[in-house]
Amino acid sequence: MIERYATEPLRTYLERSPSWGGGLPVTVARTIPAAGAQQVRLPIALDAMGADRGPEVLVAGALEAARSGVRLLLVGEQVSLAPHLHGRDLAGLGIELVESGSAIAMRGHASDVRRKPQASINVAMQLLKEGRAGAVVSMGHSGATMASALLTLGRLPGIERPAIMALLPSLRPSGICALLDVGANADVRPGYFPQWAKLASHYLQEVRGIRQPTVGLLSIGEEENKGSALVLEVHQLLKAARDISFYGNVEGRDLFRGVTDIVLTDGFTGNVVLKAIEGEVRVLFGWIREALSADSRAKLGALLVRPRLRALASQLDPSTFGASLLLGVQGLTYIGHGSADARATTNALRAAWQASGSGVMEQLRSLP
Repeated sequence: MIERYATEPLRTYLERSPSWGGGLPVTVARTIPAAGAQQVRLPIALDAMGADRGPEVLVAGALEAARSGVRLLLVGEQVSLAPHLHGRDLAGLGIELVESGSAIAMRGHASDVRRKPQASINVAMQLLKEGRAGAVVSMGHSGATMASALLTLGRLPGIERPAIMALLPSLRPSGICALLDVGANADVRPGYFPQWAKLASHYLQEVRGIRQPTVGLLSIGEEENKGSALVLEVHQLLKAARDISFYGNVEGRDLFRGVTDIVLTDGFTGNVVLKAIEGEVRVLFGWIREALSADSRAKLGALLVRPRLRALASQLDPSTFGASLLLGVQGLTYIGHGSADARATTNALRAAWQASGSGVMEQLRSLP
């Protein structure tokens, strides 16, 4: 079994533990606690196999997160992870290795989680289900991550379908706007939206400290009578909901303006909006880079504005938030881009660590 220890150890060692979850032995880098050490909150399970760039960037991001105090379970094939950990000073970092099978391939199908019970994402989810991890972070196949979460963890009571919630930079006092769904449900029912609004509101309140988060519904106009048949019906449901603070309709231009804390839409529209924003940010900064290198005067100006541009680029960079939350399942599950770099991995793990220590899952499970 995987045991929990404090993060003050002076040494670690590898040992083979009894098999579980289908017979695959688990290799754990166990931490020897210092005398009088206190147990701390559960570590975050990282699917260290699932990413376009391979384990190297995931391990690099994990090590940086561990240096900031995040306790981790690196789930993956030891033969793949070991080269990226060799020669690293892991003393005191609170990192454990958990052996698994390979990842679900990016070109694979979400249904592969059924055929590959020892896949890294399934092992990570099992750790969360059994109370050995406080959250799961995956930069791998998003459909497989969602399928594994549904099959292993199940849905929260009263939730018909989970949604993926992404955080965007905003002019709100909190600096963020939560957009959901951004890809879990291309086809939706009106009844999903009040459920998502309630979940997102409680998450932002518990994890981000936002009091009475406001909820907006993405539409083609602010007026109540504008929008598709779905939007018109959802608007009335949200308007009648008593446990959320519904603002009304918002437009696409309102996302960054900070009109509301939360913006709801279907997964098809949300995914298109999110990718359009990410693509436009890259193009915009490409144009700025070209303009600031056009001639000598432009290059001189670039020297003056470089610090501010770097801060702005960091604010708009998707890796700043790291990963999106699969909201509505029985455990904290974060889904990142397959193309994620080490910075995105670090920030995703930090976000999961913050949420796991907030008690938000207890709050979500107790919602009426």
